[in-house]
Amino acid sequence: MSSCTQPGCTGSILDGYCDVCGSPGEAGVATGSTTGVPTATVGAPATGIAPAAPVANGTPCAQPACTGKILDGYCDVCGTAADAPVVPTGSAGVGAEAEPVSHFEGSVATSASRVQSAAIGSKRAGSTGTGSTRRTRTGSQRMRAARLGAGLTHVPPAPAVDAAKAIMANPQVPEEKRSCSKCGNKVGRSIDGKPGRGEGFCAHCGQPFSFTPKLQGGDLVAGQYEVAGALAHGGLGWIYLARDRNVSNRWVVLKGLLNSGDPDALAAAIAEQQFLAQVEHPAIVEIYNFVTHEGAGYIVMEYVGGKSLKQILKDRMRANNGAYDPLPVDQALAYILELLPAFQYLHDLGLVYCDFKPDNMIQVGDAMKLIDLGGVRRIDDQESAIYGTVGYQAPEVAEVGPSVASDVYTIGRTLLVLTMEFRGYQGTYLHSLPPVESTPLFQQYDSLYHLVAKSCAADPADRFASVDELRTQLLGVLREVVARGRQGTALTSAASVLFESPATARPITEWSQLPKLREDTTDPQYGWLSTIGADDPRQRLRDLDAAPEDSAEVWLARCKAALELKESAAAKSYAGNLLAADPWEWRALWMEGLASVQQEDWENAKASFNAVYQQVPGELAPKLALAFACEKGGQPEVAEGLYLTCAATDATYVAPSAFGMARVRADRKDTAGAVAALDLVPTTSRGYTESRQQRAEVLLAGSAMDLTVLDQALRTIESSSVDGPTRQRYTVRILNEALPVVVKNPPRKGVHIGSVPASEPDIRTGLETALRLLARDAHDLDERVDLVNQANAVRNWSLT
Repeated sequence: MSSCTQPGCTGSILDGYCDVCGSPGEAGVATGSTTGVPTATVGAPATGIAPAAPVANGTPCAQPACTGKILDGYCDVCGTAADAPVVPTGSAGVGAEAEPVSHFEGSVATSASRVQSAAIGSKRAGSTGTGSTRRTRTGSQRMRAARLGAGLTHVPPAPAVDAAKAIMANPQVPEEKRSCSKCGNKVGRSIDGKPGRGEGFCAHCGQPFSFTPKLQGGDLVAGQYEVAGALAHGGLGWIYLARDRNVSNRWVVLKGLLNSGDPDALAAAIAEQQFLAQVEHPAIVEIYNFVTHEGAGYIVMEYVGGKSLKQILKDRMRANNGAYDPLPVDQALAYILELLPAFQYLHDLGLVYCDFKPDNMIQVGDAMKLIDLGGVRRIDDQESAIYGTVGYQAPEVAEVGPSVASDVYTIGRTLLVLTMEFRGYQGTYLHSLPPVESTPLFQQYDSLYHLVAKSCAADPADRFASVDELRTQLLGVLREVVARGRQGTALTSAASVLFESPATARPITEWSQLPKLREDTTDPQYGWLSTIGADDPRQRLRDLDAAPEDSAEVWLARCKAALELKESAAAKSYAGNLLAADPWEWRALWMEGLASVQQEDWENAKASFNAVYQQVPGELAPKLALAFACEKGGQPEVAEGLYLTCAATDATYVAPSAFGMARVRADRKDTAGAVAALDLVPTTSRGYTESRQQRAEVLLAGSAMDLTVLDQALRTIESSSVDGPTRQRYTVRILNEALPVVVKNPPRKGVHIGSVPASEPDIRTGLETALRLLARDAHDLDERVDLVNQANAVRNWSLT
């Protein structure tokens, strides 16, 4: 091992290269030492000859097998210096034998930098001769997916709105929208052709009203906010755009808080709203300040330069010649989904939003913002004014005040307004939903209907218990809606927080093959239950009787043990006890449904699973279970629709759903439909081989001695991975059906039954071969003799 000769380098030559600077041991050292004196080439005496002239750019690299060219003294591919000696292939250096390669962790000798790299980017662009290094594409969209749609669907981004262009040129409130803020009666209307007053008092209750902007362009509010103009008129008066002189002249919005001549009342109102300044969430408009100006209070908030969903709906209506044009269901769900974390954030802070509607949802690019926090209040606040909008507000708010449940209600109503022309939502259906039979949206999207129905239940206790719970189910519904619009394979699987994946990739025949409930790790007895490990369900039940507390998970564990013991009545009894303790515990109904399947009580099974479906409409497990119960319980059309939804939505549900769908279609003699269903089972599925057998069975059942169908059936078996005896049995069965057809009406030349030519001699040969193979594998002597006799009977005549 020799020392490196490069100036200033302390390394040693290892395997022909310096282990510090990476220079070749036999190559010339760099010209221009620290002393400025030319340094001699290693291994050759100094001759005083002047240095060689630099190699011209574009000269081919002299190193063996290198396709690069010299650029600024170095190869643009292998990086070797232009004047470096040629290293013969396989040698460690000039004039030296290769030494055994030793392991040196972290050395230059083992670095990937020594591996030749293909040209890419600017190097490749330059090699084309164009000299251009500008990128011609922006890269894969996988690196930056749009936020809206959860990666499932595409929502067109909304362009940013220039703040200055959003100012109203002539701020006026149309007379038809002028109403008293106290009693709701009409005010400021025209009389005998004379324009209505912009300010005055309500003739019914004496409440003062004003529809004239209080701030004008150029006004300076609180010595900091310079008003640019009015943006819109809201429930508390005009909303203004202003510049914040103290913070980089950023745009802000001033919204009226309270117009009152009482300074004490104004100060109290501002103090009550100060908590809004503590709200910080990326999907919620930010509150900057609270200020007063000439007896009026204002909230100073972030300017959000986007479009409200109300405006988007108006634009769609205008483009549709004045007819209501709701949003595509997947887009509406995506919009709501994006804002649900903001609601959960508020609820976690002990706040309720109160006044959710399309007006308060702003799309900015591919993101959403929740605006207008004027109605936000603390959940335990019993004194402050309650803000809401007719048609969206929950019915109980007037009596008991707003709550998490009432926010969930407004979300459900908003979703409905976005997805359909909800006629009567402020009148006939003020606190109800239109019937399913007269609502195409509900008929088309059953899961969406159940989602909205639970969100907008008349009793607050029947709604989703939290926004997180709603969000989980809404995401599941979105997956279903997107899957319906796709062609081909199902969406990738998505793990449920409530159910495990189906327990089988084959046809469902019993309760144990349906998806299992996931354990609730927050249950107070979850830790204790993990100590119960008895394999014997009878012993497990005895252990469960000693539980410290009869929690939900304990009752569910008892149900499961009873089902394993085939004690369906006991399982139903345990589920009944759980429902008695908590009437909203849908998991107890799931167990009742499984027990009913075990009893083959299909009516009760359908009722139980349908109730679970309505409680968790975004889950596929209850749909699969309900489909199975409907198939067995005389409602094949419902079963087929549910199977199709499951198969289209999640890859792990494809196989069991496809088998169920095929059974339903085969029962109504739809051979083509049954075959199409079985073809959904992917080759990677554990049920694929069985699906091929079922496919052949379906074809044979509907063949009617058709050679084309028999050909498909045999090809299905021949292309599958069934075992040898099974393959031969199908071959015998299919060729036996084909033989009399061919004998009676010989087909044209070239027709085949699977791999067997459709001629009498070839079919007889195929039958004989299959029968003899079966006889060879038979274990019973009588069976073997019978198979040989069949082979002799069917064989072609010969002289031997």
